[in-house]
Amino acid sequence: MVLIVAALASCGPFEFAGRANETARLHEQADAALARWAAAVAAAGGQQDFVPTEGMTGQVGDWEVDVGDNNKPALMAGLVESATQLPDDLPPKAEIRWNDGTTKTVPTISAAQALRDLRDEPESPCPECHPLRVNGARLSTATVQTSRGPATAPAWEFSLAGTHVKLTRIAIAAGDGPAVQPPPWDANNPSAGVRIDSATRTADGRQLTAWFTGAPDGAEKPCGEDYTAEAVESDLAVVIIVTAHSNPTPGGCTLVGAVRTATAALARPLGDRTVLDIMEGRPVPVQLAP
Repeated sequence: MVLIVAALASCGPFEFAGRANETARLHEQADAALARWAAAVAAAGGQQDFVPTEGMTGQVGDWEVDVGDNNKPALMAGLVESATQLPDDLPPKAEIRWNDGTTKTVPTISAAQALRDLRDEPESPCPECHPLRVNGARLSTATVQTSRGPATAPAWEFSLAGTHVKLTRIAIAAGDGPAVQPPPWDANNPSAGVRIDSATRTADGRQLTAWFTGAPDGAEKPCGEDYTAEAVESDLAVVIIVTAHSNPTPGGCTLVGAVRTATAALARPLGDRTVLDIMEGRPVPVQLAP
């Protein structure tokens, strides 16, 4: 307690008030993220055991030099069409397997539906690109990052005309799991906080370590920062608030970042709850700490 009082006493009244206001704002933001996630889980029928944290589309191999300038942006634009009729019948149910050995049996989608889903997620337009032509499909598996770490899932593998590269698409309906909508962007009141990229958990699930980009040096050096973490929890999810503690020495600082971590204690084990980023409330991958 003496140390806490001494630290607060070193802050001026305006600085202390500013920190208190920022803390309150971050807690409001975390509560809003938890509420949006609860709505997304309810819309998904209460299911949150399979929550992808990245795109469901991947590729096997690298684009050849003579086609890369077209094929890479064409794929990002969703310009993929079938040169042959793909099967529209549903394959049997298949299994998702996580690295910790847990599994889940799920219904799969047809090759034709998987290609439609792939096309429906363009990242950026490319009006000058020529479409990629799919000339075959086979049911295989692919790795996908999820809220519970990497998982091997059923996937359709599409062969393409004019390249050895193959496209993969997770063969699970996109609507089977929760999909959270981030808050609308407000330039006058942007989201605050430190964006986390992933997290690791202890074996008992009572501690989460957030991984994020921060200052290269600790607060003992000019331009350095130390970090602490706090967990805001609900029955369905956890939001990690990372707070930076900066070296007060004035000076010119570079924009170079480094991977940093901060650990938060949970009120109860994480269990099957999802960890959310505070900036947009999106799920982040969580793995067991080594």
